[in-house]
Amino acid sequence: MSYLFFAFSNPGSEGGGGTLTMLIPLIAIFVIFYFVLLRPQQKKQKEHQKLVSNLSRGDMVITNGGLYGKVFDVKEHIIVLKLTDDVKVELVKNAVATVVEKKKEE
Repeated sequence: MSYLFFAFSNPGSEGGGGTLTMLIPLIAIFVIFYFVLLRPQQKKQKEHQKLVSNLSRGDMVITNGGLYGKVFDVKEHIIVLKLTDDVKVELVKNAVATVVEKKKEE
């Protein structure tokens, strides 16, 4: 309760502290929040976008849904994933979680 009293008191009064003194811990919390939560998430999102843009025919991938297969065709926003000889599934590129094995260059 006394904390609120000091926050709204006159900066010239004794023991009240300044507004800047009150804002420094708040600014520090936002800076820590940015470097602990937001920055790593942005970095991870850029890496995933790079992974998705580098998909090519023949790559073995795992999707977010747990499907494991070979990329049969790559279109603008869609890939065709070959699960078995008879089963092909169209997926959004962003559904790819990871590339297990890149196509071997011949």
